[in-house]
Amino acid sequence: MSTNQEFLDHITKGYTTKGDFIALGAAMHNGETVTNAHVKIPLKTLNRHGLIAGATGTGKTKTLQVLAENLSEQGIPVLLMDIKGDLSGLAAASPGHPKIDERHEKIGIPFEAKNFPVEILSLSEQDGVRLRATVSEFGPVLFSRILDVTETQAGIISIIFKYCDDNKLPLLDLKDLKKVLQYATGEGKKELEKDYGRISTASTGSILRKIVALEQQGADIFFGERSFEVQDLCRVDDDGRGFINILRLTDIQDRPKLFSTFMLSLLAEVYSTFPEQGDSGRPELIIFLDEAHLIFKQASNALMDQIESIVKLIRSKGVGLYFVTQNPTDVPDGVLGQLGLKVQHALRAFTAKDRKAIKLTAENYPISEYYDTKEVLTSLGIGEALVSALDEKGRPTPLAATMLRAPMSRMDILSESELKELLNASKLSKKYNEDIDRESAYEILNEKIEKAEAEEAKAAAKKEREKLKRTSSSSRSKSRRASTTEKAVIKVLTSATFIRGALGVLNKLLR
Repeated sequence: MSTNQEFLDHITKGYTTKGDFIALGAAMHNGETVTNAHVKIPLKTLNRHGLIAGATGTGKTKTLQVLAENLSEQGIPVLLMDIKGDLSGLAAASPGHPKIDERHEKIGIPFEAKNFPVEILSLSEQDGVRLRATVSEFGPVLFSRILDVTETQAGIISIIFKYCDDNKLPLLDLKDLKKVLQYATGEGKKELEKDYGRISTASTGSILRKIVALEQQGADIFFGERSFEVQDLCRVDDDGRGFINILRLTDIQDRPKLFSTFMLSLLAEVYSTFPEQGDSGRPELIIFLDEAHLIFKQASNALMDQIESIVKLIRSKGVGLYFVTQNPTDVPDGVLGQLGLKVQHALRAFTAKDRKAIKLTAENYPISEYYDTKEVLTSLGIGEALVSALDEKGRPTPLAATMLRAPMSRMDILSESELKELLNASKLSKKYNEDIDRESAYEILNEKIEKAEAEEAKAAAKKEREKLKRTSSSSRSKSRRASTTEKAVIKVLTSATFIRGALGVLNKLLR
């Protein structure tokens, strides 16, 4: 059996770093924490993505909290997807506890209670900085992927976007897109067919139904202005600490379409707007997706494809994606193979399926002469984890069963009054929470249709007047002809009366 000194040398050599780093805790050997055997993660490798996994109640969320705190201290902004609603405590300092002091004495890292700069974000009607995007910003390809339409329907969506670009019709929200689709097969059918080809009514009907389904999940709140600028996720406070942006998602767990829509928008916007970073030595932004198993389970095919592509490409922009889930097998292989940092909390072996999952999980970690990985996975305590990272040269570090440091911030949520105070102090809410509804495709086409209808009504009225005029003229002509005939008849009748009278007088004289 190896000695603690041999193990300390092994860990120290494997986790030596010359640049900036985050110390997660101290490694454990033979069931004991080896003080000062610190497990350190170089900042320059944190854009290589990561995984935090483990059974419910083993400390995943607290590990996420520790990473977010330490990143913030290093001036690196963070975005947290808070599905359970238990991360707002980052804005308040830890009240401390004897068990925290005991833990930190074991691992050899001083404990200091701190609060951190926090911004609360929202996709829905929950309080927080509203995240929005316009339909135009998505573009036809991304929007088609969200709706999961056929190739023919995707072609129609491309035509609609092109028509709107050509005719200066802003597509800001879903009502704009619905109006243009209705116009394309209604009042504007001939106009679009002339320049863009025939558009099937059946296809536009199918697209409209999918947009309505998206609206029912709350996407009508997400699409619109003012569009959220992803650069606002990269703010630092006056002390140089990165902002921790917490996106509240507690009310959209059962609305995967809305979440998929947001994720596609965010990742695409980050990738298209962030500059290539090169080897800068530190990431620009770290994104944590808590309860990622819910995302992968319910995500659309479009989101899955997008995440796999983004994981491979976005690290060159200095952005790291970290998935927090119950089991590594929840994460697709195409994503799992791209993750540099893995923090694996305990797994439970209650069933044959659980034991199989543990075996698969163990195979994802480097072989170690100091650990039986399968055994360690089921014996880790709360706040303990197996850690495998990348060193400064991108090589896997030694596997280390680690006692993790405690969060410096509160391990509980903010009270309603504290949350309200935080929201009132937000600079971003003043920028993004104003409702804007400027003239766009919906209003412009309605005005165009009303004008066309008014012109049609005017033309119809003119036609009716001309018809009445012709009818009136014909009546007057008939009246004139009737008047002449009447005069002739009266004249004849008058003459006949005179003759009858004259003949009557003559007849009396002859008698």
